[in-house]
This record gives sequence, C-alpha cells and structure tokens, in this order.
Amino acid sequence: MRLAKTGNEAMAYAMKQCNPDVVAAYPITPSTEIVQIFSSYVADGLVDTEYIPVESEHSAMSACIGAAAAGARAMTATASQGLALMHEMLFIAAGLRLPIVMCVASRSLSSPLNIHCDHSDSVASRDSGWIQIFCESSQEGYDSVIQATKIAEKAFLPAIVAIDGFILSHCMERIDTLEDADVKNFLGKFKPNYTLLDIKNPITVSPACLTDSYFEHKRAEAEGMNQALPIIEQVIDDFAKKFGRNYPVIEEYRTEDAEVAILCMGSTVGTTKIAVDALREKGKKVGMIKLRIFRPLLHKQIAETGKKFKVVGVLDRVESMSSYVTPLTTEVRSALYSASPKPMTPSYVYGLGGREINQDDIEKVFDELLQMKDSGKVKEEVSYIGVR
Repeated sequence: MRLAKTGNEAMAYAMKQCNPDVVAAYPITPSTEIVQIFSSYVADGLVDTEYIPVESEHSAMSACIGAAAAGARAMTATASQGLALMHEMLFIAAGLRLPIVMCVASRSLSSPLNIHCDHSDSVASRDSGWIQIFCESSQEGYDSVIQATKIAEKAFLPAIVAIDGFILSHCMERIDTLEDADVKNFLGKFKPNYTLLDIKNPITVSPACLTDSYFEHKRAEAEGMNQALPIIEQVIDDFAKKFGRNYPVIEEYRTEDAEVAILCMGSTVGTTKIAVDALREKGKKVGMIKLRIFRPLLHKQIAETGKKFKVVGVLDRVESMSSYVTPLTTEVRSALYSASPKPMTPSYVYGLGGREINQDDIEKVFDELLQMKDSGKVKEEVSYIGVR
C-alpha cells in the first residue's frame, strides 16, 4: 500500500506491524511522534502491545530491558538528551544480549540547546554494543525498523535505527508499506535466548563479575558483534528477495570510473547523489559511498571500496571536540590503514544543529577533492562546511 507519511509516522507504522509485546517510552523532540502515534495504535486495539509511559528515558530503557529479559519483543524511541540519559542502560541491554529495537530521530546534544539534526546523539553511543543503522530516507527508515527487528532477534543484540531529525522525521514522503501478514511472516515468532519467567530453568542474569570473570563476559559480547554482519546481510537479502527493496550495508553511487568520492551517512546521501549527477554531466569523475551500517563497522568493505579512489572525503554530522579528526573519519582511516593503495581522507564537519547543506556545498567539496587529487596533498585535515 502506498501512503504519504513523515519519517516518524513511517517508523511508528513499522512498529505497529512488528507488533511488539512491550513499548516503554518517554517523549522527546523530534522523536515524540513515533511513540505518540504508536500509543494510538495501542488505544485502538490494533496491536497486542503493553504500552508503558515512564518518567524518563532511563526508565524507558530499563523497562525494555526487563521486558526483553522476560522473553518479550521490546521497542522504544528517543533522541538527543533522551538517548544520553539512557547511556548507562544501553550497555546493560547489550551486555545481556537483549534484542531491543530503538528508533532514533537524530538530534544535537546540548549545550547550547538545539532541537535540530546532527548525529551527536547516535554517534556518542557507538561503543555501547548496539547495532546502528543510518537511513537515507523515510522509506528506508520504515523498512529498516522491520529488518532491525529480525536482525536483533537473530543476532541477540540490540539495534538502533536512526533517521535525521526534522529533515526526515517531520517531512512527508511517499512510503510503500507492506501487508501486516507479510511482515508477521517475515519476522516469525520471537524465540528468546532465555526468559526470566522460565521457572523450571532458573538462571543468573547480570551478576557481579569481578577480575576473574568480567573480561570473558565482555569478550563474548564483542564476539557477538563480530558475528553480526553475516546475519545483517542475510536479513537484508531475505527482505530484498521477498519485498523487492534492497539496502546494501555499504553502497556505491556512480563510482565505476570515479577518481574521488564522498562518504557519508543519513539523509545527506540523497543530496550527495544529486551533486554527483550534476558534476557527472560536466565530465567530472566523482562518486559517492553510502555507509548504512555504522555498527558493526564495515572495516573490510570500507577498505575494499576506499582503495579504488585517489581521495575519499568523509562528511560527518558531528564534531568530536578532542580527536584529531571527526569520529567517522577516524573510523574510515582505521579501516583503510591496511589498504593498498591508500586514498587521502580529508574530514568535513557539516550540518551541526540542523544547519542546511545543499547541492552547491557538496559540489564545492568535490571540487576541493579533485584539487587534492591533482596536487597530491590534503588541503585541510578538518574543514567546516557552512560555518560563519
């Protein structure tokens, strides 16, 4: 069915079709509508969900952890300060290998107060043990919630699905939705690894682990993430075969003979494609790399893709404050360390606090990348797009 929906509406609709057992939530802009709309599905009897309105985002994640540990399919949504307030509980959810799915409408972190988009909130959670998916469009956000539910339940890892706040969350888009029965059949019935309600098989959950055992627990958790990528790729492939929409973990756009490329995540991918098309018409050999899966980081794929180019400009919608370059650039350079040949990887910060980035901005970046290719030198290690 083809519907007109905002990104928030699309994600809420996907949650409805996933029919979670428990949704616990506390509202925060710009993700408020996701759980607000979902609560109407609960009130109208369209889902079997136990909806828990809590007193904080910390409590929301705590309730999801309790529900998932009891064997329930659990989901929530948040953004910005709310995700930051959950930070403690993110590590617990991942450490317990609980397949919780969280929708995030990415937003800046205070201070100063700003309610608009950047990736500060999502990227700050990168080492918490959650799978992270960044979406180019609301359609991708809708599809990714469904995919993430199956991925999380097969990998026994929690998953974040991020759309750009306001840019996608509040903008209307044509969404091709699936039938409820098809989503139900695609997901299947959730079979938990364990449940606290199984009194015939009691277990100890999250005990105190001191120097003689903590290391082994964390190593096992890391191995879960190490083994997640084949599961992600299999679910993506199954989804594509069943529904005809394919979302590669990393995607190249018009790179067949490109000498330079931009690597980016989120809604800026769409703008970058337009800039690539415009420059291609002028005969410039440029292309784009879309990173959809941020965690687990696609080291091998980034290395194989990146070494094709002379220069890869990394666009990051977050400032790291204390690092040499931006978080995404750090990750990309790490992945490219063993690549041969190795491209130059200048770092660009853009769009903080919702600052617009347009086609002209991106074309200027491509012009700089082409100049670096010709000179063999990086102009600036970190450049800021659109800052006054």
